[in-house]
Amino acid sequence: MKKHILFVLLLSLSTLPTFAQFGPPGGGGFGRDGGGERQKPSSQNKQGQADFTTPTAPKGNSKVFGYVVDSAITKAVEYVSVALYSKATNKPIDGTMADEKGKFSFNKLAAGDYKLKISFLGYQDKTIDNLHLDKSQDLDLGVIKLNPATRLLDEVTVSGQKSIFEEKVDRLVYNAERDIAARGGDATDVLKKVPMLTVDLDGNVTLRGSSNLRVLINNKPSTIVASSIADALKMIPADLIKSVEVITSPSAKYDAEGSGGIINIITKKSTLKGLTLNLDTGVGLRGSNMGLSSNFRKGKFGMSLGGHGRVFYNPSASTLDQITTRGTTEFQTKQSVEANDRGLMGFYNLGLDYDLGKNQSLSGGIRFGSRGMVRTQDFIINQFSNKIPTFTNYRDVSTTDNSNSVDINVDYLRTFKPSQEWSVSSQYSINKLVNDFDADLLNNTASGLVLASRQKNINGNTNQEITFQTDYQTPISTNQMLEFGAKTILRQVNSNFKYQVAGATGEFATDVRNPSGLLDYSQNIGAGYLSYTFSTKNKYTFKLGSRYEYTSIDARDQTKAIVIPSYSNLVPSINISKKLGNNTLKLAYNRRIQRPGLQQLNPNFNTANPQNISIGNPNLKPEISDNIELSYSMNIGKTYLNMSVFNRQTNNAITRIASPSDTLPGAIVTTFQNIGKQQTYGTNVFANVNITPKWSINGGIDLIHLYMEGQVQDLTGKFVGINNQGFVLSGRLNSQITLQNGWGIQANGGMRGRQVSLQGIQGSFYMYSAGVRKDFKNKKGSLGLAVDNFVGGVFVKGSTTSPTLTQYTTQNMYNQNVKLTFSYKIGKMMFVEQKKTKSVKNDDVKSGD
Repeated sequence: MKKHILFVLLLSLSTLPTFAQFGPPGGGGFGRDGGGERQKPSSQNKQGQADFTTPTAPKGNSKVFGYVVDSAITKAVEYVSVALYSKATNKPIDGTMADEKGKFSFNKLAAGDYKLKISFLGYQDKTIDNLHLDKSQDLDLGVIKLNPATRLLDEVTVSGQKSIFEEKVDRLVYNAERDIAARGGDATDVLKKVPMLTVDLDGNVTLRGSSNLRVLINNKPSTIVASSIADALKMIPADLIKSVEVITSPSAKYDAEGSGGIINIITKKSTLKGLTLNLDTGVGLRGSNMGLSSNFRKGKFGMSLGGHGRVFYNPSASTLDQITTRGTTEFQTKQSVEANDRGLMGFYNLGLDYDLGKNQSLSGGIRFGSRGMVRTQDFIINQFSNKIPTFTNYRDVSTTDNSNSVDINVDYLRTFKPSQEWSVSSQYSINKLVNDFDADLLNNTASGLVLASRQKNINGNTNQEITFQTDYQTPISTNQMLEFGAKTILRQVNSNFKYQVAGATGEFATDVRNPSGLLDYSQNIGAGYLSYTFSTKNKYTFKLGSRYEYTSIDARDQTKAIVIPSYSNLVPSINISKKLGNNTLKLAYNRRIQRPGLQQLNPNFNTANPQNISIGNPNLKPEISDNIELSYSMNIGKTYLNMSVFNRQTNNAITRIASPSDTLPGAIVTTFQNIGKQQTYGTNVFANVNITPKWSINGGIDLIHLYMEGQVQDLTGKFVGINNQGFVLSGRLNSQITLQNGWGIQANGGMRGRQVSLQGIQGSFYMYSAGVRKDFKNKKGSLGLAVDNFVGGVFVKGSTTSPTLTQYTTQNMYNQNVKLTFSYKIGKMMFVEQKKTKSVKNDDVKSGD
């Protein structure tokens, strides 16, 4: 029987390219297309393979038709294969493929006895026996339901946990749309609750202790993410996020960038037919938000348009005590800062899609992000030289951090049959970033503080990318999948900066002590990959792949070319999983590379805080990491438990290095360097417990040991080796209860232990929140109230040490918050299946966080 089915399948593939003429039984058509006329018989090649003759159904004027749907979610199953058998001979005599509505039909059949076999990848085969046709009869089989089947190539979903967490073959999914407390916040509020992720007070994200990760939005990159992950996350409203995918072991299909892994943020998309309008608003003590989104779909055309804005305001305070040594002189600096952050974020998108045919689609979109943030800081700086007071400075600084980002994409997807598809994707991205500051230098007189002089730093940056990629995937049997593709990225980074000074009055002029500068940095990347997946009958799955990337760089500053050799990388990946009943054991290895990002390259000498100066390093090389991971997940009654251990070895690790300034006594200059080695061992334990169908508790613990070694300058100016190591412990706990009459309650809390760096540590901190929400009876709206850190603020202490400096910092974030949220949906809503699309994924550069 299988030979007959495979033969008819090959007939249906005769019109495809040669490399596509293989597929699993039941994965494609059987000689017809949606009930149309039968295709011509296909012949095999002339290299000794046999020719076959198409079996022919007896001719008549009878008809059989029906509809195939998914039994679980009652939606049509597109392009399902339906074979017609003779009852007498038990042999296939005709076949067809259902259309996008799940409809199939057989026409011009003779009277007699038949049976149908319906098969589709991911579903259990279904056979309908004892079909008797009379002459001229139209037999309506009605709705036929297919039951999902667990296939080794499919994603592994934990039963009963889908509403909150899903474990898939290569990732963990957190469904954020059920989060009550995060409403009215931004993406950082959501990521704080995702297993294996840690978010600090500035919004910087680490995955298993590594900040070297990639963040995608709907599988697409954004140039603003390349500039700063923390800034990009603050621009995305929490209300817009549907789910967060944590990919710890990316396959060869993904860009090789991101030694720690990949975070993919999935935003809410329309699955509605007609016209809809959604309103989401929130008002809080530290921030307010408003969002409008609309969706329209009719026939083959769909459009989405949305805009979300958020305004925030938050005070903070910090103190600094540092000692630097130059020669025989010891400088001590004591500094206190009162700060206030104010900002307006915007995130807007327009999406279009059109079905060119039942197996072809064209989609495109424009995504625009904007950020306007102003930080005002009042400094008091006291300095001592060999314990003798030398001066006291008063300094008021206003820092402007503005960004405008545009991403334009056009994508084409061609589906030949289920799991066999070819896509072409393109994207143009540009991000214009302004990071300026204005400083007023004050004198303390008998009458108070008076303006003495002014300083200004103008720093403009542009990051633009052009990307093209093509991907093809095809099953080569029921248990094998082949994927390959190619990609090119043309990236241009420009930075132009200058300093100006002025007196208490008058015009600004160029500061001769701080000359202007620029950076022109071109980076071109060409890549190709091959990935192969194989599953065995005893429930082993092997996913093997390799990716080759070649990078060429052309860079120059205002005076000369910066020589950075081209380099190539071969990046292998191995993923092995074993299904043990309801449990899964996984072993993975991959190699990753991490290219420096815009903020790490920018050579602007930022002296907004004259005692803590920062500057980028355009000579940075990429870092290389090898990662090994072993994980085990299990279901015990109503409990889902996931445990993993991992090791990450990184060479040329990019990290911050602080050293005393050569020109400004007592000041510290922080830049980025490729240190020698970084070794990370760790374990994660995560659990989700459904105490009742409406009450769940989940939480996790991350324990990591970090060791790093590098070089810094000693008192004589020579470079000496240093190292640092330590354990980092983090954890989180969340609980959610669904009550009657649309009420819901959620509470969560988390802590992050001290962070280890090459030269010191950053202290631990904790955060918590609680919220309640009431859904309206018509299910079109909700009203919620949430509180964050309502007992007190968050204090973080840190230290930095080396042979030439000692620094202690204390930061206080006054981040108590109360927020009221409201959402409502209007419009005509009819369910339709969401179309599959492909798009560009750029995840190959490191942010400056």
